[in-house]
Amino acid sequence: MQRRILEYSGEPFKITDILPSDRSLVWRLTRKRYYQVPILKDSKTVLFETDENSQIIAKYLESRLNLGLFPRTWDGVQKIVWRYIENEVEGLSFRLNDAYYREFVPPDEQLMYLRFKERKFGRGCLNQWFQQQKQLLSELNERILPFEQMLGEHTFLLDEKPRFVDFDLWGMLANFQFSGHYKLPSAHPRLKSWFARMGKAKFNSSRREKLHS
Repeated sequence: MQRRILEYSGEPFKITDILPSDRSLVWRLTRKRYYQVPILKDSKTVLFETDENSQIIAKYLESRLNLGLFPRTWDGVQKIVWRYIENEVEGLSFRLNDAYYREFVPPDEQLMYLRFKERKFGRGCLNQWFQQQKQLLSELNERILPFEQMLGEHTFLLDEKPRFVDFDLWGMLANFQFSGHYKLPSAHPRLKSWFARMGKAKFNSSRREKLHS
């Protein structure tokens, strides 16, 4: 999600992939305060999330780049929607993707990946998610229905411009499709069109220049 925001902004950036078994760079950059991903380093500023719903990185990018992601008009609504996305949608999307972890996690990292998942979600969780795919897909299909309905009147989820919740949902659904074994349900055609639109969306830089003038 954070990477899509940066791509949308048009600002240059660099991605550093962090292996599950080696978080030493994150630990060092955050001065031993954090070991999860993602983090954001902007010159001497290092940002990371303080809880599951903080959105510190996205809000920093908004203040730094003036992208219009958090307009006051949608303050309360966005908070409700992103909590739904990051609880009801993310929980299913990452389980379905992780069911195929052997296909995208390097062989020498799979043991640590398995250990991490099982310590958090219980022994055999990855095999269970693989076996429960049909049920999990059905649940996900139901949980993303409200977004299909929201797109009936607008180009994006809330209005005619992409807001933070658009990037948040896009990130979860991109992760869901990462393994290559899934596609967005054909029962949600508006959502499929929106996903493609979000993947190509670019910020109007002239608007940023106007804000800074």
